[in-house]
Amino acid sequence: MTAPHSRLLAVAVDAADPHALASFWAAALGAEVGEPWTDAHGTTYVAVPLSGGTELLFQPVDDERVGKNRVHLDLAAVDTTRDAEVERLTALGARVLDLAPDHPWIVMADPEGNEFCVLDPR
Repeated sequence: MTAPHSRLLAVAVDAADPHALASFWAAALGAEVGEPWTDAHGTTYVAVPLSGGTELLFQPVDDERVGKNRVHLDLAAVDTTRDAEVERLTALGARVLDLAPDHPWIVMADPEGNEFCVLDPR
């Protein structure tokens, strides 16, 4: 018998503009932006459902991000190269932070400055 465990439901991301950031990530991941929903305190969240039932959940915050992310996403290019994917993501509004020449990834930031890495296909 398997011991009780949890499953990853969502990765929550603080955002100044949850809908705009959800739109960027939906385009980056080839997904759709879900319907926004509001909690009992009047806070509206925007989700990007991903395959497997996990979602990116964008929640509004008033303060700006300060310092390095404690958690970041790693993306692998699909049907293209890492460098071509970096160009596509840059056109969507991301920017390159570090070419990391000694590593197989390139460090980027989304439109609100959240860091992520891009690698060749896996």
